Amino acid sequence: MKSWFRWSLGLLFTVQSLSAAKPNIIYILADDLGYGDLGCYGGLLIDTPRIDQMRKEGMKFTQHYAGSSRCAPTRSSLLTGMHTGHTRVRDNSGYLKKGRVPLLPEDVTIGEVLKQADYRTGVIGKWGVGEDGSTGTPNKQGFDFWFGYLNQTRAHYYYQDYLWKNEKKVLYPDNPTKRTHYSHDLMTDEALAFIDRNQKKPFFLYMAYTIPHVDLDVPEDSKKPYIGKLKETKPYGTPGGQHYRYEERPHATFAGMVSRLDRDVGRILDRLKKLGLEKNTLVIFTSDNGPTSAGGADPEFFDGNGPLRGIKFQFYEGGIRVPMIARWPGRIKAGTTSHHISAHWDMMSTFADLAGTRTSPVTDGISMAPSFLGKKQKPHNYLYWECYSSAGQQALRKGDWKALRFKVSRNKNGPVELYNLKHDLAETTNVAAKHPQIAAEMKKLMAEAHVPSADYAFKPMPAKKKKKK
Repeated sequence: MKSWFRWSLGLLFTVQSLSAAKPNIIYILADDLGYGDLGCYGGLLIDTPRIDQMRKEGMKFTQHYAGSSRCAPTRSSLLTGMHTGHTRVRDNSGYLKKGRVPLLPEDVTIGEVLKQADYRTGVIGKWGVGEDGSTGTPNKQGFDFWFGYLNQTRAHYYYQDYLWKNEKKVLYPDNPTKRTHYSHDLMTDEALAFIDRNQKKPFFLYMAYTIPHVDLDVPEDSKKPYIGKLKETKPYGTPGGQHYRYEERPHATFAGMVSRLDRDVGRILDRLKKLGLEKNTLVIFTSDNGPTSAGGADPEFFDGNGPLRGIKFQFYEGGIRVPMIARWPGRIKAGTTSHHISAHWDMMSTFADLAGTRTSPVTDGISMAPSFLGKKQKPHNYLYWECYSSAGQQALRKGDWKALRFKVSRNKNGPVELYNLKHDLAETTNVAAKHPQIAAEMKKLMAEAHVPSADYAFKPMPAKKKKKK
């Protein structure tokens, strides 16, 4: 059992006095959905009427960032309230040790923060920060209810032979061949049931959908409206010839996946209205990183990164700037837009603030509740990201300035690329040579933000041992 004494130095936030009733919180995280994939963010090819309506009824954020440009560290950053220079899981796999890195007992999660405030907590979808038997599984990290995929690679496939419900497997033995249980639909059903069960007391639901992450795979009713409407350049792959499944119509399938996601966001909002909960429920919709080009997905065709440079696995804006919409009828003013610079690691502080409880004193986050409620918002000094694949990468944003550094493992004091996002949103012109003092300051802040880890380091990946013949 975790020790709660370390919480005595936590910060008590201000919004608790706004209302005696603690709001329900639903946090919906799409997977590999780009900044430009939604209609309300400029997307032209995919129908997203329910999310677009959510934007009309709430607040759109234009400068919100993912915890990372890849799945596992984004989730770790979100759950722990710390950026990737501090959080436990900093890449999709361990770098100094073999295998995936799990959250440890001493890591404090959003689930634990809100349980302290007497919330019922649930997570549904893709977990990614603790395999079966590890210390990082959801029920050991503050969540009363859990349903979905523990393992990220299994989450590539929508017709798996089992999913997890709490500590037990729910078996679908015929699913891989007969394709009878589409995992996304099961997740939505579980979400609606969780809301129904917990409608009488405050609840927090972390809805980590896997759509539209590849595999490209969606039931025919969602794909059909786009067949013939969207031009197909070629099928993806060959039947049985690659990791991701063969798909004859990848554009129609991807669009259908996003539309099915949109439909089910609407189903969740409708259930809140039916139960009379919508005025006391904050719903946030966002994505875990930028769009991918893997498995037949085609961000260039869909303009998935909009006006931004880069995609998933990159720290250019297209890899980490993500859509975010917040809806809370009667509290968040409808049809508003915020340009506040924020990130996934702000969620812990925000939710603790709204619940009137404490958060860990080591959080990197700043409560966004003032932005939601039209009050003066405290800004970040800077935002920071790091990862260890591709020879090591770092990025830092301070005000309008954005710095990136590559191949850090080869040269820890290497140069940075520097961009002024106010004048160069697409990061086309590196101005480091023109602003050497700013570039030097950004490098100094990168060094400050990085705290050494037992699992990761900016040095060459250990050589794989050769198998004995």
